[in-house]
Formats: sequence, structure tokens, C-alpha cells
Amino acid sequence: MRLDKNTYGTVLLVYAICAVLIFVLFRFVHTWWIVWPLTLGLLWVCAWQTAFHMVPRRNKAGSSTLVSAVADGKIVHVETAYEKDFLNRDCTMVSIYMDFWDVHANFWPVTGIVEYSEYHPGEHFLAFKPKASEENEHTCTCIRTPEGKEVFFKQLAGGFARRIVCYAKPGMEVVAGEQCGIIKFGSRIDIFLPPDAEILVKIGDIVRACETIIAKL
Repeated sequence: MRLDKNTYGTVLLVYAICAVLIFVLFRFVHTWWIVWPLTLGLLWVCAWQTAFHMVPRRNKAGSSTLVSAVADGKIVHVETAYEKDFLNRDCTMVSIYMDFWDVHANFWPVTGIVEYSEYHPGEHFLAFKPKASEENEHTCTCIRTPEGKEVFFKQLAGGFARRIVCYAKPGMEVVAGEQCGIIKFGSRIDIFLPPDAEILVKIGDIVRACETIIAKL
């Protein structure tokens, strides 16, 4: 595992704040049953934020025909939806919700070439709400596989997420299971698949990025 390169500043800021608070506790609070539990809690926050921003090593199960999960989390939507940003057609949408305890690094769902990538500013509604897909801050990316299939996905900011990182650039060749970005704090991924794709997950399933196959093209 390694720390995501775009999160060094965030993690260092968390460490600095916790260090200052621990110093204040030991300097000005002289009641041990207050100081030590709070100190342990702050150290736990440091450990949690380090783990949160890690990029895990995973087996790469996806390919140009097998769509792997972009993120860790829970399947909250499997439905027909019209994709209006780029594809302009009905697709099967599969949504993955990430909570505070999930690793938030994101990974390419299929192997292919990036056709489209765009950032959209927006609101910060709770990510599991249906309107978040249209109104929240998000990035959009579309990948065309060697077989000519298009897989489109959105990285959606949630109620607490304030930064989305996406490495996609049009014309880039990508491989399923390699890192494509990260979202900081609670958020969601919407994956738009061809209507004839065979969906292999259902609402309520827990998925792991890179390793869980969510559909066959």
C-alpha cells in the first residue's frame, strides 16, 4: 500500500492539528483520565486518515470485457438511467456509495482509451441521495474498450467531500484495476453501462475496487 500522491498535504494537516491538540492537553490539562483518552482518540484519527487515503494493492479482475468496481463500497442503485453529459442515451446505471470507513482511492473499471473527461462544479448533497448524481460536484469519464463498448463513470462529491482527483485525459490508454483518482471523504461512483451488459451485482452488495466484477460487456 502507498499514500495517494494528492493527499500528502491533507494527511500532514491532520497530523499537525492533532499534534497541537495533544500538546495543549498535556500542557494545560492535568487530569489523566481526560488527557489520555483524548490523546488516544487523536492518535486514532491520525491512523484512520492515513488508512483512508491509502491506495491498496489489489488483484486486477477487470479487463476490456469485465467491468470491475471503481471503488470500495455498497451498491445503492441498479437502474436504467439516461446519461446526458456525453453518451446521450439510456444506460444501465450502477452506483457505489463510499462511507467514511471505505478506502477512497478509485480505479479504472475497464481497459481501453479515455474518450472524454470533464469536471463539473456543483452542490454537496449527501452522496446516497438520488439527486446527488445530477446536482453534486462531479467528474465524468468515458472509456472506449478495444471491442468498441463505452463505459462512462462519475466521481461524485458527497456532503463532506471537497476535492475530487481524476487522472483521466482524452486519448489516454488505461488498464482496468490501475488507479484513476481519489475522492476525499464520503462520496459515490455512478457507472453507466451499455443496456445489453450483464449486471452481476444487486442493491445492498458490498464491493471491492478492482476485485469485484460488476458487469460483463
